[in-house]
Amino acid sequence: MNDSGGTGRAMSTEVYHLSSAQPLTEAYIQQSDERIESLFGYHPEKEQDWSRRSKRLENTAASRVESVALAEALRDYNTKFQTAPEAQASINAIAEGAPVIVGGQQAGLWSGPLMVVHKAVSIIGAAKWATKQLGKTVVPVFWIAGEDHDWDEANHTYVLTAEQELRKLSVQRPEGARTSVSRTVINEDTWKELLAELEQSLPHSEFKPVMLEQLSQAAERSQSLSDLFAGILTTLFGKEGLVVLDADDSAIRKLEAPMFRKLIEQNDELERAYVAAADKVKGFGYELQADVVPGSANLFVFQAANGNERTLLHKLEGKFQDRKGQVSLSKEELLQLADQEPSQLSNNVLTRPLMQDYLLPVLGTVLGPGEIAYWALTGGAFRHLDMEMPIVIPRMSFTLVEGTVAKHMAKYELTFEDVATRFDEKKQHWLTEQDQLSIDERFAAVKQSFNDMYGPLLELASSVQPGLAKLGETNRQKIVEQIEYLESKTKDAHNKQYEASIRQLDRIALSLWPSGKPQERVSNMTSYWNRYGLTWLEKLLEVPYERTGGHQIVYL
Repeated sequence: MNDSGGTGRAMSTEVYHLSSAQPLTEAYIQQSDERIESLFGYHPEKEQDWSRRSKRLENTAASRVESVALAEALRDYNTKFQTAPEAQASINAIAEGAPVIVGGQQAGLWSGPLMVVHKAVSIIGAAKWATKQLGKTVVPVFWIAGEDHDWDEANHTYVLTAEQELRKLSVQRPEGARTSVSRTVINEDTWKELLAELEQSLPHSEFKPVMLEQLSQAAERSQSLSDLFAGILTTLFGKEGLVVLDADDSAIRKLEAPMFRKLIEQNDELERAYVAAADKVKGFGYELQADVVPGSANLFVFQAANGNERTLLHKLEGKFQDRKGQVSLSKEELLQLADQEPSQLSNNVLTRPLMQDYLLPVLGTVLGPGEIAYWALTGGAFRHLDMEMPIVIPRMSFTLVEGTVAKHMAKYELTFEDVATRFDEKKQHWLTEQDQLSIDERFAAVKQSFNDMYGPLLELASSVQPGLAKLGETNRQKIVEQIEYLESKTKDAHNKQYEASIRQLDRIALSLWPSGKPQERVSNMTSYWNRYGLTWLEKLLEVPYERTGGHQIVYL
């Protein structure tokens, strides 16, 4: 366990290996499979790779978006959220050619699950480490995947209520076409309703009024979930120099037009590169984490005639079409769209890495386990365009353990691994240990005794009349069921004596492993902001940066 200085009292952390369930990602991080290196190129553990990548960026600046134009677009977007002077200084550094550490996520209500915060902390940590390592400014950038149109993934979050229940808060999609999250407009009344629901859900605290006021201000400046997401990230991390970027921002799209042209002109060659990479990954014995669909253009188009609905394009008979046949564009028409209306085009998971590297001077990209696995499919596409995959940096992850939860874990002798992998078993074991009356054994003995005595009676009845055997067996089962019913009621009555302990045990699981999943994939940061102000976030930012990610348990 490590101790480091913090705001108020000291903070302690504990390293825990939380499996990513992604064998390819694990092999990449641990450098345990030499074949994987050919899929990526750089590795964050190799310090010389940071210098190599930095030099590469300097030598290829002319092949990317011009830095002053990029900074201007970023400045216009970030200014909407009244970003901190430190973030403005970061944008100025980008204008002067500073490299960036970038990571991204789709928007989520009230910032979505905690892993969004973890990704931002990782981006900032990597940028600070690289700045020190290279002796020059490296800027942290958060890429908001506002072009995503999966509303059901973006529209909700979970908070812990005053009643110690996990509550899902969500916003319905406004009527209209299924366009991107950034283009789905949320009106003022809806924001007020969402804020009122959040206020009602969270317990009262000294930090609640200030938090709600800041979230209200972010909502007032927002027309979409992407805007709200950007505003919250700016509020939380602006003073750390974090720059936010919306992939669906029209000013950004305009800068991306030349790359869209390349992606269209060389679409067949890129498709072959993705297919070859997929075959290679499967040949190595790993499962694919992104679909490589034959004939897919790996690009979306917004249908202007259909409310800007976002539609994936496929290649068929020399045309770029959607699956329903509602859109059909020749290559020339699609190129014209790229040149004149680039905001009508959008990337998918396989072309976004290429676009990101064209738009930004990416020193390294912070990715989660699943993202690392599908980025393995893009190396050939990078090389085909005379580009290079940046350093792929695993995201750090955390579990926040509140003082009360830690105290209860000690009381019931539970480790984090117990909670994550065998909580129900441990809980039941504890309850069983409290049974001084030997309820299980005594009822089991009665059932065994009954069966022993009833067997001869059943034989006697069936010898008198064979047809009585079935009736006798049914009768036996009913009597056993009644004994088991009394056993269940006896256990319930016994367990009522331990209701407070059961609540404490369930609170542990709800906090650390809600709904049977890691805390970071479910819980929203407002539960912690509401209780601790922003000291919990300061503690995360103080955790020593790890280039290979990993999971740390942070005791608040």
